[in-house]
Amino acid sequence: MTAGDEDRLVVDGLDVRVGPVGLLHDVGFRLRAGERVGLIGESGSGKSLTALAIMGLLPEGLAASGHVGLAGTDGNLLAAGDARMADLRGRRVSMVFQEPMTALNPLMKAGDQVAEVLAIHARRGGSGGSGRDRDRRALDLLDAVRMHEPDLVRRRYPHQLSGGQRQRVMLAMALANEPDVLICDEPTTALDVTVQAQMLDLIVEGARERDASLLFITHDLAVVATVCDRVLVMYGGRIVEAGPVQQLFTAPRHPYTRGLVASSDLDAVDAAGRLPTIPGVVPAAGTFPSGCVFRTRCERATDACAEPPPWTGQPDDGHACIHPYDDAPATP
Repeated sequence: MTAGDEDRLVVDGLDVRVGPVGLLHDVGFRLRAGERVGLIGESGSGKSLTALAIMGLLPEGLAASGHVGLAGTDGNLLAAGDARMADLRGRRVSMVFQEPMTALNPLMKAGDQVAEVLAIHARRGGSGGSGRDRDRRALDLLDAVRMHEPDLVRRRYPHQLSGGQRQRVMLAMALANEPDVLICDEPTTALDVTVQAQMLDLIVEGARERDASLLFITHDLAVVATVCDRVLVMYGGRIVEAGPVQQLFTAPRHPYTRGLVASSDLDAVDAAGRLPTIPGVVPAAGTFPSGCVFRTRCERATDACAEPPPWTGQPDDGHACIHPYDDAPATP
């Protein structure tokens, strides 16, 4: 797959705060037409918060600033009103959430929830057709995500479905209106290995068939290597490294990225059977150190790291570290 030159999604200087505490800091990246980009990092790095800010779904009390641009729309999505975002969400940009049991309506049958996505945008001037047409289209969408016995599943409630079935329903809803951008937030985390592989195939296939650009959020580097063309590494609410998948996994420059790669390298298991780990834990929001946010966990940190590191390289292929690695570790 070769990505086009058109920028489908552009995020620039995205900050998210809760009161005086910053949660995201100057997050910026772009997603080209047909491109598949992975957003990786430990829990608490800010990955899901980035997606929620883009979708206009931040919890109450959180404030976003910066710029989010979507191809074919005017202005800044962060400044769009609720009505405008409701029109774009699910039609131009869609999201598959990590836990479908909390994202799906427990009081609606699966097929009705897929049909409702079509109906909402039909009422806003889309092409959803009649109620019967939407029901037929919902059945087709469930079949398209390879749901076993889709006619039976569409008449069941979420609690009557397995985890894999619920995620298929979420994917059918996300793809229903042929979005330009598809965001997937840890969509396979709770699934067993076999179902996970099936879901990854469905996500990639669904995006490709609709020429949708994909932002795939995960902590699983093996998934990123399978699905994505390019990777963004996030830590402490900041992008600390970015680059093509192969380059970033074989020759990571930032110490944090290098630690993530090493922790997934089965050849690096020690005599006690333990994988390498990154020292310490991700600090709580508001307690990250000044300067480089990774310096309290970094083996290469010096006094100079108390100052914010500059971004070195190109916007889509660079890092934020004054002591980067120059050698290439073994391929994981």
